[in-house]
Amino acid sequence: MSRPQITLPSRLLLGALTAALLAGCGSSAGADGADAPVSADGFPVTIENCGRDVAVEQPPERIVSLNQGSTEILLSLGLADRVAGASGWTDPILPSLEEANASVERLADQAPSYEDVLAAEPDLVTASFTGTLGPGGVTTPDQLARLDVPAYLSAAECDKSEAGNTDGAREGTLELETILQEVTDLAAITGVPEQGEELVADLRARFDAAAEVDASGVSALFWFANAESPYMAGCCGGPGIVARALGLENVFDDTSDEWPQIGWETVADRDPDVIVLGDLTRRSQTAETAEAKIRFLETNPATREMTAVREGRYISLAGAELNPSIRIVDALEAVADGLRRHGLVD
Repeated sequence: MSRPQITLPSRLLLGALTAALLAGCGSSAGADGADAPVSADGFPVTIENCGRDVAVEQPPERIVSLNQGSTEILLSLGLADRVAGASGWTDPILPSLEEANASVERLADQAPSYEDVLAAEPDLVTASFTGTLGPGGVTTPDQLARLDVPAYLSAAECDKSEAGNTDGAREGTLELETILQEVTDLAAITGVPEQGEELVADLRARFDAAAEVDASGVSALFWFANAESPYMAGCCGGPGIVARALGLENVFDDTSDEWPQIGWETVADRDPDVIVLGDLTRRSQTAETAEAKIRFLETNPATREMTAVREGRYISLAGAELNPSIRIVDALEAVADGLRRHGLVD
């Protein structure tokens, strides 16, 4: 459904002018309490993003993030003082970012209105999904461009076959490097490239350490949400990164859709060794929590005799850990630990 065109409010214009005057004068508190320096050195900056140029004249001072994944990158870069609003939450913030996030205004638990985004007077809008920043979403990059507000969409969304379909097929396979590219991109357009390099190095080191587990010969199912027509992970999104890194067989890696909806009889036929469950705190689908999912699996006639269900082989992940974001490293670590706990790997 299209949204009506809204005229740029005067306070947004004032905010943009003020940001231009103040850019390079402030500092931002990082997740560890250290300040991330704001510098105009190297600006203007232009990067390519999903076939579009994102041009930023000065370090943004009022960033609005439309999804949790984007917000957690910004906070990890030490930009809390420059995040004017955040939305699109599936889970609590990473514990290491709680202090930084306390100062960030929550515009909405899920998608904010376009009006609320403009009221925050953004000089940069970021998002993790085309379903949020794209056709049918909160707004589009083109709509914001008409207001001279640059917009950045996660690099992980650039190869989606159908614009606006977050759960749809990819043209390629998502890799860790694409997740890290989002970190590098956001660090560049916010003026903190060194913090971006440090974060990338830390994520890569943790990923490599967790990937030393060999789960060859073990099969897994990744269930995000919904009991009636469940969303299961296909081959090529975030869970695919985890599965390939561990040598784990994703029982639905024969579909390129990111989160295809699959019937329970088909699920039972695949009979995985272990089930990875999204443990979400949002309330937009049925069976959001891991507890609700387990209760369903153990009482549903179509699933209660599955091997993983009979053996109680469950691994719970936050919803954000199943999405393409820096939390994919947390997901890899948690799945590796879960496989050890269940005695499926050494």
